[in-house]
Amino acid sequence: MQSICSEDFSFASVLRPGDRIVVGQGTAEPRTLMRRLFEEARAGLLPEVMLFVGPIYSDSFTGDLPECLRIESYGGIGGASALARAGRLSLYPSHMSRIDQDFREGRLRADVVLLPLRPALSGQGLNLGIARDYTLTAARQSRAVIGELQPEMPACYGGDLTEDLPIEALVRAETGLLELVTPPGDDCARAIARRIADLVPDGAVLQLGVGTIPALVCEMLTKHRDLGVHSGALVDGIVDLADSGALTNARKEHDRGVSVGGILLGTRRLYDFANANPAFRLAGHDETHSLNVTAALSRFHAINSALEVDLTGQIGSETVGGRYLGAIGGQVDFMRAAQMSEGGRAIIALPAITRKGQSRIVKRVDTVTCSRADADTIVTEYGVAELRGQPISERVRRMIAIAAPECREALERDWHAAQGVDG
Repeated sequence: MQSICSEDFSFASVLRPGDRIVVGQGTAEPRTLMRRLFEEARAGLLPEVMLFVGPIYSDSFTGDLPECLRIESYGGIGGASALARAGRLSLYPSHMSRIDQDFREGRLRADVVLLPLRPALSGQGLNLGIARDYTLTAARQSRAVIGELQPEMPACYGGDLTEDLPIEALVRAETGLLELVTPPGDDCARAIARRIADLVPDGAVLQLGVGTIPALVCEMLTKHRDLGVHSGALVDGIVDLADSGALTNARKEHDRGVSVGGILLGTRRLYDFANANPAFRLAGHDETHSLNVTAALSRFHAINSALEVDLTGQIGSETVGGRYLGAIGGQVDFMRAAQMSEGGRAIIALPAITRKGQSRIVKRVDTVTCSRADADTIVTEYGVAELRGQPISERVRRMIAIAAPECREALERDWHAAQGVDG
């Protein structure tokens, strides 16, 4: 199929009233197509449709949103949080593995899918570039796929399309590849990362969340040996691990010698590392987030963050004070797999206080993302609370011990008051 410029393509010829458009998420957002979609929507050329997005790291959604576009997502990550605050975001509180299954089984309808593509590794056909996720699952069930030809994307193993998708048009990208830069860490983040690194043994298989602390953890694991990676997201830190010789995947029970991930959330450094690299493979959610696949890996260590954690171990990663700032995502999928893995561990990392000085160790979380039955290891800059196998009374003691010192007395007082015990 010949590629065309965006001015020669019109969504008006493709969309029907009530359609759901599924858009490549995060760094895999096809920004040229999004710009064209918004142009036509603002011009009143499009019917009312739904737009399903993931984390938003671009400026595509800034400014006035056309009323004909109803925005949907599984979370409020990045720019999606502003949409939630403005009342323009319909939220699906679902595990990442379930979202993929819902598209596959038709519970979530996918009519039109927008995704970035590039020439295949083989030289014939197309490659998914930096993401193989629920968007591909949705594309397989859709009426029409609009591809954005992005030659700057890496061509990853596991990303070549081996099937015929209903590609309606292939539009040339007019912007470069979106990059996600991780902010540098402060002393607090470094202290947390150092504690996490001390918990990770040689030969561990890592699942990493996105952000400063996971990046610093990678930096502090460079002297480890035979680490592996099996993760939904891949971040720049794995390049540090590979360059140091720490990342070999040599002890994995499957995919030995190969890092596996679903989406690259990083910079050109990560993209260059993944490009045509036989030691890296893209995989779909049915593999990256599968309990059966992931739990079968020994020493699987899931390292993720949270907005707040309560004294019994309930984890909140979605809302604070009623504001939607995060998502369920794959957190529960990975935490459960880590605890089923032989020698595995599920780690939740968070600073003890917010920038406004409020405790992130709380009496009760705003929204429970992970139940206390799924809690394992909680880490702040003040220590490590191992909750697995502990009764509630001991959990409370351990959680108060890793709270900020100035918050501990109030937390203990609040807990006793909630139990009807005099202080």
